Amino acid sequence: MGLKIDRKQDKRVVHACTHMLADIPNGVTVCSSELVAGGILQEGTALGGKDAAGLYHVVKTARLTEDATATTKAYKVAKGHHFKVGDFIMLKVGAKAYKITSINTSETLYDTINVGTTLGEFATAGAALVLAAAESADTKSAFKYVPKAMTGDSYDVEALNNHFVTAVTIGQFKESVIPAVSDDIKAALPGISLI
Repeated sequence: MGLKIDRKQDKRVVHACTHMLADIPNGVTVCSSELVAGGILQEGTALGGKDAAGLYHVVKTARLTEDATATTKAYKVAKGHHFKVGDFIMLKVGAKAYKITSINTSETLYDTINVGTTLGEFATAGAALVLAAAESADTKSAFKYVPKAMTGDSYDVEALNNHFVTAVTIGQFKESVIPAVSDDIKAALPGISLI
């Protein structure tokens, strides 16, 4: 095994987790194949879905940067999300969910997530698009991974390298500096307080 040296520039970090009262002992391993390589797994990202191999999965979200109407098919979202073409998105559990057909990353301030069929609901800027389990043309959408914890720190996402992370189950986070969190995610994480 050879020596690997990574050269990085330190950046000022604003921590989102202000109080960690309980976590999953010894941390968890997060599956990286579903994440965007070269991105950042941000502190305060919801985790869920422990699989048979013991890997946890990210509950992907994206924050809308402008209002969406009941006919919108192109959703403008903040950069830094981990959605990929083929993922299913919903605005809330029990609403419609459709597959992402393309993602335009050419703009500097936002990405545009395109779906073939509108999600059919009005949503204000700041609301969250959430990863859904499957396509749903009616009111049966559900989480792909039910939230169980939040990441206690930020991590660089490297391709072909699952990530060992701190998973906070009871704690307090600054909502303004974590990824978008829907009301459904908040309800699934009663031990997490957002300030």
